[in-house]
Amino acid sequence: MSGFSQWRAWARGGMAAFLGMAVVTVATWAQPPAVAPDDKKDNQPAKIAPPQEKEADFYKILSYTTPPGQVLEAGAFETLPDGRVAVSTRRGEIWMIENAYDPDPQKAKFTRFAHGLHEVLGLAWKDGWLYVTQRPDVSRIKDTNGDGKADLFEVVDAGWDINGDYHEYALGSRFDKQGNIWVALCLTGSFGSDSKFRGWGGKVTPEGKFVPTTSGVRSPGGVGFNKDGDVFYTDNQGPWNGTCGLKQMKEGGFVGHPGGFKWYEDPAAKHLGKKPVEPKSNSRMMTEYARIPELVPTAVMFPYGKMGQSAAGIEFDGTEGKFGPFHGQLFVGDQTASTLMRVYLEKVNGYYQGACFPFVEGFGSGVVPVRQGADGSMLVGGTNRGWGSKGPKPFSVERLVWTGKTPFEIHEMRAKPDGFELTFTEPVDPETAGKVENYKLKTFTYIYRADYGSPEVDQTTATVKGATVSADGKSVRLVVDGLQVGHLHDLTCPEVLSKSGRKLLHPQAYYTLNFIPKP
Repeated sequence: MSGFSQWRAWARGGMAAFLGMAVVTVATWAQPPAVAPDDKKDNQPAKIAPPQEKEADFYKILSYTTPPGQVLEAGAFETLPDGRVAVSTRRGEIWMIENAYDPDPQKAKFTRFAHGLHEVLGLAWKDGWLYVTQRPDVSRIKDTNGDGKADLFEVVDAGWDINGDYHEYALGSRFDKQGNIWVALCLTGSFGSDSKFRGWGGKVTPEGKFVPTTSGVRSPGGVGFNKDGDVFYTDNQGPWNGTCGLKQMKEGGFVGHPGGFKWYEDPAAKHLGKKPVEPKSNSRMMTEYARIPELVPTAVMFPYGKMGQSAAGIEFDGTEGKFGPFHGQLFVGDQTASTLMRVYLEKVNGYYQGACFPFVEGFGSGVVPVRQGADGSMLVGGTNRGWGSKGPKPFSVERLVWTGKTPFEIHEMRAKPDGFELTFTEPVDPETAGKVENYKLKTFTYIYRADYGSPEVDQTTATVKGATVSADGKSVRLVVDGLQVGHLHDLTCPEVLSKSGRKLLHPQAYYTLNFIPKP
């Protein structure tokens, strides 16, 4: 799900031209130099780098065969207690998948459970009911007579409006610990809010009441939780969004786009008080943060074109190792690039910020929903109707499975008062990891403005002055001269090897440094 309206401009610029760029950009995620640094001494042969491993060595994409003649443009997934998987579609249907976790995806069986809904982009199961977030409301449905088809439909809440505009999507989460469903409501088009609470986020309580909590939403692509239960959504490049990003949906917060400010006057939002100060166009987000107390800085900016350009579904790995070495981290889909990204978050000065990493490319269509399955695998759905994707299929329903082999990756990138600390999935080679010249660090940011999107601006080059490898080899402490508040810090380190001689599968990391930790 993208900053969906961006595709009109994108198409005008030439879809074919962009796809050519995207193929190059994504393909270079895992392409370090073929030869290791030349450390040869007199009379010693040059060191030959080990072969580059592939994503498929560690994570395999399994594609389901959907029923002939059916269009399953996936909008959301939910796992059921009986082992089935529910998948909703942009065409308002819900299908049940039996045998969803069989190693052979061809053994999966699809049965239509419901139809006649309106672009379902959220599913949640509770007490025998399947809750659906669709454009006009949150409803719940169930099968009362056991024939495998929903026959009871009830509206839980319809606290926002729609007017038929193509952009007015509604995306919903699963239940939080308090029993709320969180929703993110697209603006009317890219710039304004012609229907009540468009451009807002909020929650539908267990009592069935919509409570608006967060203004400033533009074009969300997914809603989900981190390991601590905090709510996040993805927003997409456009007005007041220089690039796509992962944002926390804090109660009382403003997340960037002022187009829906008029709804502070609605009785349902009176508990939030006065609307925030309007941001100044052509500024920088952290500059405006100093002026606007309610502004919640984007936790992770996804560099546009380098990490895709249509951020979508969110899921955290809560499997305790069934999905590899990334327990507790977030995974975010991208609709344009047909990829899954990985995100590490930490809190600094009371706000989330962190790093994004390439993870897996090559899905069949534009990735929208992602959901961890009961077996620890990741369910991934796709669509490209209206907005093209690198994945060539018009829709896809797939499952990403860990092979059991651990990739050599940067595991975490943590901000420090004078630099960063990198952790790795296995011990590093102290020689290559201890050389400052093996780390390249650039910084840049985006203009915070009312115009559509932004180029990269305010570019700088930071200098890595020290690289200290820990005693166990699992982390490296980087001392950096030139940290920049509010900038993405673009790190590359392809020459760093593991102790066993392996190359990094993805030698890139992008850290959004909104705040520098205090000593």
